[in-house]
Amino acid sequence: MQSQVLFNQIDWVEGDVTDLMSLEDAMHGIAIVYHCAAIVSFDGRDFKRMIKVNREGTANVLNVALGSGVQQFCHVSSTAAIGGVNGSESTEETKWRKTTETTGYSITKYSSEKEVWRAAEEGLSCVIVNPCVILGPGNWDESSLTLFRSVDQGLPFYTPGSNAIVDARDVAEIMVKLVEDRVQGERFLCIGHNQSFRELSSKIALAMGKKPPRKAVSRWVAELAWRVLWFFSLFNNGRPALTKETVRAAFSTLRYSNRNVCECTGHQFRSLDDTLQNAIKGRLP
Repeated sequence: MQSQVLFNQIDWVEGDVTDLMSLEDAMHGIAIVYHCAAIVSFDGRDFKRMIKVNREGTANVLNVALGSGVQQFCHVSSTAAIGGVNGSESTEETKWRKTTETTGYSITKYSSEKEVWRAAEEGLSCVIVNPCVILGPGNWDESSLTLFRSVDQGLPFYTPGSNAIVDARDVAEIMVKLVEDRVQGERFLCIGHNQSFRELSSKIALAMGKKPPRKAVSRWVAELAWRVLWFFSLFNNGRPALTKETVRAAFSTLRYSNRNVCECTGHQFRSLDDTLQNAIKGRLP
């Protein structure tokens, strides 16, 4: 397969965004940096670690890029750094505000963007992409792909919220296009489709030959569930499947606009069916 041939042409260099020396070695003689490393967690216990990696790690990568003569820098942020408003469509201009409901992940991704703009003021050519929930081939025990595992095992319930979905291939192509066109000083929402969780899980189920979820979860049941799981996690040192933040997201109606990136790059996003099929076929063991 062509993708495997291209994959084998990559020179892998192990590094750590918290280790300046490893970054200096990796960026020696490099003209373009795509910074994708981050921790995604909605468990409050991971906040300090996310600050270390997402904010301080980004600052390290930027500082080394500035000192190594990197010409262009593309930073992968998140819709979490956009001021999402429940029930309204958000754009790049929607103002981010910290509230009592703001997740630790959102705080660290917004903070990492401020580091990017600081580096831009110091002379580095920077552009930011803000993807939503990214779907693609991978391990179904990790990140957003856990939804596929749940559906595969038989998911009878759905929540009434919604969020935006994007194909991993679309995000990669947009990043390359922005860098090739030398776009700088802007950020772009990368949104394929705004989708309700019920519609998304139903489409995944049908694509896998499974029964779509038919029962709506009530808010009080979900609120009780995360508290119970949190309580038991104190004794088994585990990670609860639900947290206060994930329950809140499951009942929120979030929508984002892709108008800006489409007008800038001319990109046409893949269909949701294509994205789901690609993720299903590319499942890693």
